[in-house]
Amino acid sequence: MPTYRGIHDEQGRQGRAPRMTLPGDGMASLSLGSGPPLLFLPGLTPDHAPPRGSTRRFALHQMRPYADQRQVWWVGRRRGLAPGATMSDIAADYAVALREWGEEPIDVVGVSTGGSVALQLVADHPELVNRLALVASACRLGAGGRSGQRRVLAALEHGDRRRAGAELMTLTAGGPAVARLSGALGWLLPGLVVGHRDPDLLATLRAEDAFDVTARLGSIETPTLVVGGERDAFYGADLFRETAHGMPRGQVILYPGVGHGGTVSHRRVGRDVLAFLDRD
Repeated sequence: MPTYRGIHDEQGRQGRAPRMTLPGDGMASLSLGSGPPLLFLPGLTPDHAPPRGSTRRFALHQMRPYADQRQVWWVGRRRGLAPGATMSDIAADYAVALREWGEEPIDVVGVSTGGSVALQLVADHPELVNRLALVASACRLGAGGRSGQRRVLAALEHGDRRRAGAELMTLTAGGPAVARLSGALGWLLPGLVVGHRDPDLLATLRAEDAFDVTARLGSIETPTLVVGGERDAFYGADLFRETAHGMPRGQVILYPGVGHGGTVSHRRVGRDVLAFLDRD
Protein backbone atom coordinates (compact mmCIF):
# COMPACT_ATOMS: atom_id res chain seq x y z
CA MET A 1 0.00 0.00 0.00
CA PRO A 2 1.64 3.31 -1.05
CA THR A 3 1.93 5.91 1.72
CA TYR A 4 3.34 9.36 2.25
CA ARG A 5 7.10 9.23 2.70
CA GLY A 6 8.46 10.73 5.93
CA ILE A 7 11.50 12.93 5.25
CA HIS A 8 13.72 14.60 7.86
CA ASP A 9 13.26 18.31 8.32
CA GLU A 10 16.21 20.66 8.83
CA GLN A 11 16.24 20.05 12.61
CA GLY A 12 16.78 16.35 11.93
CA ARG A 13 13.43 15.19 13.29
CA GLN A 14 11.65 12.48 11.38
CA GLY A 15 8.50 13.91 9.79
CA ARG A 16 5.73 11.40 10.62
CA ALA A 17 3.37 11.40 7.69
CA PRO A 18 -0.26 10.28 7.75
CA ARG A 19 -0.86 7.02 5.93
CA MET A 20 -2.71 7.61 2.71
CA THR A 21 -3.85 5.11 0.12
CA LEU A 22 -2.59 6.41 -3.20
CA PRO A 23 -2.35 5.08 -6.74
CA GLY A 24 1.00 4.44 -8.37
CA ASP A 25 4.18 5.01 -6.37
CA GLY A 26 2.72 7.52 -3.92
CA MET A 27 3.52 11.16 -3.25
CA ALA A 28 6.68 12.45 -1.62
CA SER A 29 6.23 14.72 1.40
CA LEU A 30 8.24 16.99 3.64
CA SER A 31 7.03 18.31 7.01
CA LEU A 32 8.22 21.40 8.87
CA GLY A 33 6.95 23.42 11.84
CA SER A 34 4.14 22.97 14.32
CA GLY A 35 0.54 24.12 14.68
CA PRO A 36 -2.57 23.59 12.57
CA PRO A 37 -1.78 21.67 9.37
CA LEU A 38 -1.16 23.52 6.13
CA LEU A 39 -0.93 21.66 2.81
CA PHE A 40 1.72 23.17 0.53
CA LEU A 41 1.56 22.28 -3.18
CA PRO A 42 4.82 23.17 -4.96
CA GLY A 43 5.49 24.53 -8.41
CA LEU A 44 7.19 22.60 -11.18
CA THR A 45 9.89 20.22 -9.97
CA PRO A 46 12.44 18.33 -12.12
CA ASP A 47 10.79 15.04 -11.13
CA HIS A 48 8.30 13.71 -8.58
CA ALA A 49 10.82 11.85 -6.43
CA PRO A 50 11.36 12.77 -2.76
CA PRO A 51 13.22 16.12 -2.75
CA ARG A 52 16.97 15.87 -2.24
CA GLY A 53 19.87 18.28 -2.33
CA SER A 54 19.09 21.70 -3.78
CA THR A 55 15.47 20.72 -4.51
CA ARG A 56 14.97 19.89 -0.84
CA ARG A 57 16.67 23.07 0.34
CA PHE A 58 14.45 25.14 -1.96
CA ALA A 59 11.35 23.34 -0.66
CA LEU A 60 12.30 24.08 2.95
CA HIS A 61 13.04 27.70 2.05
CA GLN A 62 9.52 28.06 0.65
CA MET A 63 7.94 26.33 3.66
CA ARG A 64 9.79 28.27 6.34
CA PRO A 65 7.72 31.52 6.26
CA TYR A 66 4.66 29.50 7.34
CA ALA A 67 6.31 27.08 9.77
CA ASP A 68 6.33 29.32 12.86
CA GLN A 69 2.53 29.14 13.01
CA ARG A 70 1.68 25.99 11.05
CA GLN A 71 2.76 22.41 10.53
CA VAL A 72 3.51 22.68 6.85
CA TRP A 73 3.16 19.61 4.64
CA TRP A 74 4.98 19.96 1.32
CA VAL A 75 3.39 17.24 -0.82
CA GLY A 76 4.60 16.54 -4.33
CA ARG A 77 2.63 15.19 -7.23
CA ARG A 78 2.31 11.45 -7.69
CA ARG A 79 5.06 9.57 -9.44
CA GLY A 80 4.15 7.67 -12.58
CA LEU A 81 1.57 10.06 -14.06
CA ALA A 82 -0.06 8.89 -17.27
CA PRO A 83 1.26 10.85 -20.30
CA GLY A 84 -2.25 12.22 -20.90
CA ALA A 85 -3.03 13.06 -17.26
CA THR A 86 -5.25 16.11 -16.79
CA MET A 87 -5.15 18.64 -13.98
CA SER A 88 -8.32 17.00 -12.63
CA ASP A 89 -6.45 13.68 -12.50
CA ILE A 90 -3.59 15.26 -10.57
CA ALA A 91 -5.97 17.03 -8.18
CA ALA A 92 -7.83 13.73 -7.66
CA ASP A 93 -4.64 12.18 -6.23
CA TYR A 94 -4.63 14.83 -3.51
CA ALA A 95 -8.35 14.33 -2.92
CA VAL A 96 -7.81 10.59 -2.35
CA ALA A 97 -4.99 11.37 0.05
CA LEU A 98 -6.95 13.96 2.03
CA ARG A 99 -9.99 11.70 2.37
CA GLU A 100 -7.82 8.85 3.61
CA TRP A 101 -6.19 11.21 6.08
CA GLY A 102 -9.63 11.79 7.60
CA GLU A 103 -8.93 15.30 8.93
CA GLU A 104 -11.18 18.35 8.79
CA PRO A 105 -11.01 20.51 5.65
CA ILE A 106 -7.45 21.80 5.40
CA ASP A 107 -5.91 25.14 4.48
CA VAL A 108 -3.94 24.95 1.24
CA VAL A 109 -1.16 27.05 -0.29
CA GLY A 110 -0.51 26.41 -3.99
CA VAL A 111 2.54 27.94 -5.65
CA SER A 112 2.71 28.41 -9.43
CA THR A 113 1.82 25.01 -10.97
CA GLY A 114 0.87 23.87 -7.47
CA GLY A 115 -1.68 26.67 -7.50
CA SER A 116 -3.20 25.27 -10.69
CA VAL A 117 -3.56 21.92 -8.93
CA ALA A 118 -4.98 23.57 -5.82
CA LEU A 119 -7.56 25.58 -7.76
CA GLN A 120 -8.62 22.44 -9.61
CA LEU A 121 -8.88 20.70 -6.23
CA VAL A 122 -11.33 23.27 -4.83
CA ALA A 123 -13.29 23.27 -8.08
CA ASP A 124 -13.67 19.48 -8.10
CA HIS A 125 -13.57 18.67 -4.36
CA PRO A 126 -14.53 21.85 -2.45
CA GLU A 127 -15.41 19.97 0.75
CA LEU A 128 -11.73 19.15 1.34
CA VAL A 129 -10.34 22.70 1.50
CA ASN A 130 -11.00 25.29 4.21
CA ARG A 131 -9.12 28.26 2.76
CA LEU A 132 -6.90 28.57 -0.29
CA ALA A 133 -3.96 30.84 -1.06
CA LEU A 134 -2.64 30.96 -4.63
CA VAL A 135 0.91 32.32 -4.84
CA ALA A 136 2.03 33.31 -8.35
CA SER A 137 -0.83 31.30 -9.86
CA ALA A 138 -4.19 31.88 -11.52
CA CYS A 139 -7.17 30.24 -13.20
CA ARG A 140 -5.15 29.53 -16.37
CA LEU A 141 -1.78 30.33 -17.83
CA GLY A 142 -1.46 33.71 -19.48
CA ALA A 143 -0.53 33.94 -23.14
CA GLY A 144 3.16 34.39 -22.31
CA GLY A 145 3.17 31.56 -19.81
CA ARG A 146 1.42 29.15 -22.15
CA SER A 147 3.70 29.86 -25.11
CA GLY A 148 6.75 29.77 -22.84
CA GLN A 149 5.87 26.44 -21.29
CA ARG A 150 5.14 25.03 -24.74
CA ARG A 151 8.68 25.98 -25.73
CA VAL A 152 9.99 24.26 -22.62
CA LEU A 153 8.00 21.12 -23.41
CA ALA A 154 9.11 21.10 -27.06
CA ALA A 155 12.75 21.48 -26.05
CA LEU A 156 12.48 18.60 -23.58
CA GLU A 157 10.74 16.38 -26.12
CA HIS A 158 13.66 17.02 -28.50
CA GLY A 159 16.23 16.31 -25.80
CA ASP A 160 17.47 19.91 -25.52
CA ARG A 161 17.63 20.27 -21.74
CA ARG A 162 19.72 23.44 -21.84
CA ARG A 163 17.21 25.30 -23.98
CA ALA A 164 14.37 24.04 -21.79
CA GLY A 165 16.14 25.23 -18.64
CA ALA A 166 16.86 28.63 -20.18
CA GLU A 167 13.26 29.08 -21.37
CA LEU A 168 11.78 28.18 -17.98
CA MET A 169 14.14 30.35 -15.95
CA THR A 170 13.62 33.32 -18.27
CA LEU A 171 9.90 33.24 -17.45
CA THR A 172 10.56 33.53 -13.72
CA ALA A 173 12.26 36.92 -14.02
CA GLY A 174 10.67 40.31 -13.47
CA GLY A 175 12.45 42.27 -16.19
CA PRO A 176 14.71 41.99 -19.27
CA ALA A 177 18.05 42.28 -17.44
CA VAL A 178 17.16 39.69 -14.83
CA ALA A 179 15.62 37.49 -17.53
CA ARG A 180 18.96 37.31 -19.36
CA LEU A 181 20.78 36.30 -16.19
CA SER A 182 18.09 33.79 -15.22
CA GLY A 183 18.09 32.30 -18.72
CA ALA A 184 21.86 31.90 -18.61
CA LEU A 185 21.58 30.11 -15.27
CA GLY A 186 18.98 27.72 -16.68
CA TRP A 187 21.25 27.04 -19.67
CA LEU A 188 24.27 26.34 -17.48
CA LEU A 189 22.45 24.24 -14.85
CA PRO A 190 19.57 22.48 -16.60
CA GLY A 191 19.65 19.58 -14.14
CA LEU A 192 18.55 21.87 -11.32
CA VAL A 193 15.70 23.35 -13.36
CA VAL A 194 14.28 20.63 -15.63
CA GLY A 195 16.19 17.54 -14.49
CA HIS A 196 16.69 14.76 -17.01
CA ARG A 197 13.47 14.76 -19.06
CA ASP A 198 11.49 12.91 -16.41
CA PRO A 199 8.13 11.76 -17.88
CA ASP A 200 6.26 13.18 -14.87
CA LEU A 201 7.53 16.69 -15.63
CA LEU A 202 6.41 16.37 -19.25
CA ALA A 203 2.99 15.08 -18.18
CA THR A 204 2.57 17.98 -15.75
CA LEU A 205 3.50 20.54 -18.41
CA ARG A 206 0.91 19.05 -20.79
CA ALA A 207 -1.75 19.04 -18.06
CA GLU A 208 -1.12 22.68 -17.21
CA ASP A 209 -1.19 23.69 -20.86
CA ALA A 210 -4.82 22.50 -21.01
CA PHE A 211 -5.74 23.78 -17.53
CA ASP A 212 -8.44 26.47 -17.48
CA VAL A 213 -11.10 26.84 -14.77
CA THR A 214 -12.10 30.39 -15.70
CA ALA A 215 -15.69 29.39 -16.41
CA ARG A 216 -15.96 27.70 -12.99
CA LEU A 217 -14.69 30.54 -10.82
CA GLY A 218 -18.18 31.80 -9.98
CA SER A 219 -19.08 28.47 -8.37
CA ILE A 220 -15.99 28.29 -6.13
CA GLU A 221 -17.14 29.35 -2.65
CA THR A 222 -13.85 28.57 -0.87
CA PRO A 223 -12.30 31.77 0.53
CA THR A 224 -9.31 32.35 -1.75
CA LEU A 225 -6.40 34.77 -1.76
CA VAL A 226 -4.46 35.38 -4.97
CA VAL A 227 -0.95 36.78 -4.47
CA GLY A 228 0.91 37.83 -7.60
CA GLY A 229 3.59 40.09 -8.99
CA GLU A 230 2.64 42.84 -11.42
CA ARG A 231 5.46 41.75 -13.78
CA ASP A 232 4.76 38.02 -13.70
CA ALA A 233 5.52 36.65 -17.18
CA PHE A 234 3.45 33.49 -16.66
CA TYR A 235 0.22 35.29 -15.77
CA GLY A 236 0.27 39.07 -15.40
CA ALA A 237 -1.57 41.43 -13.06
CA ASP A 238 -4.82 41.42 -15.07
CA LEU A 239 -5.13 37.64 -14.86
CA PHE A 240 -4.49 37.64 -11.10
CA ARG A 241 -7.29 40.19 -10.71
CA GLU A 242 -9.60 38.24 -13.01
CA THR A 243 -9.05 35.08 -10.95
CA ALA A 244 -9.70 36.73 -7.58
CA HIS A 245 -12.64 38.85 -8.72
CA GLY A 246 -14.26 35.89 -10.47
CA MET A 247 -14.75 34.05 -7.16
CA PRO A 248 -17.46 35.07 -4.70
CA ARG A 249 -14.95 35.09 -1.83
CA GLY A 250 -11.75 35.94 -3.70
CA GLN A 251 -9.19 38.58 -2.78
CA VAL A 252 -6.01 39.73 -4.50
CA ILE A 253 -2.67 41.18 -3.38
CA LEU A 254 -0.28 42.46 -6.06
CA TYR A 255 3.39 43.19 -5.46
CA PRO A 256 4.54 46.12 -7.63
CA GLY A 257 7.52 45.61 -9.93
CA VAL A 258 7.86 41.92 -9.04
CA GLY A 259 8.04 38.92 -11.35
CA HIS A 260 7.11 35.27 -10.89
CA GLY A 261 10.14 34.18 -8.90
CA GLY A 262 10.15 37.37 -6.87
CA THR A 263 6.59 36.72 -5.69
CA VAL A 264 7.40 33.19 -4.52
CA SER A 265 10.33 34.45 -2.40
CA HIS A 266 8.89 37.85 -1.45
CA ARG A 267 9.58 38.94 2.14
CA ARG A 268 5.85 39.64 2.66
CA VAL A 269 4.35 36.51 1.16
CA GLY A 270 4.32 34.38 4.32
CA ARG A 271 2.88 37.19 6.43
CA ASP A 272 0.21 38.06 3.87
CA VAL A 273 -0.88 34.45 3.37
CA LEU A 274 -0.99 33.61 7.08
CA ALA A 275 -2.98 36.77 7.84
CA PHE A 276 -5.57 35.60 5.31
CA LEU A 277 -5.63 31.97 6.45
CA ASP A 278 -5.98 32.88 10.12
CA ARG A 279 -8.72 35.46 9.59
CA ASP A 280 -12.03 34.66 11.31
